Amino acid sequence: MDPASQLQRLYLAGFEFQTFDRFAKCVGVVRDNCVALLVPTPDGLQMLGTPGWRMGEVLGVLVEVGGRQVFQAKQEMVEATPERLEALRRFREELGALLETE
Repeated sequence: MDPASQLQRLYLAGFEFQTFDRFAKCVGVVRDNCVALLVPTPDGLQMLGTPGWRMGEVLGVLVEVGGRQVFQAKQEMVEATPERLEALRRFREELGALLETE
């Protein structure tokens, strides 16, 4: 797949792009505070790891702390509310579908 056409589809679907100093070879894709890192491969752009929640300039990963789900980036935590989890689910599904479309 052509990374340029993948990026165009994402842009037209309302995704924004962001770079992260710590992940210089990746492009961040953001929408509704959800973020995923995309890495170029011979088969086009693919997600690196799992999408998470944007927490300032970093990506908060979904973890369980003390029996509750939170998005965590270093020492900072944000509650993983049902609304945020639903937004992340929709984000992951649509991003995956757009990356696979040719």
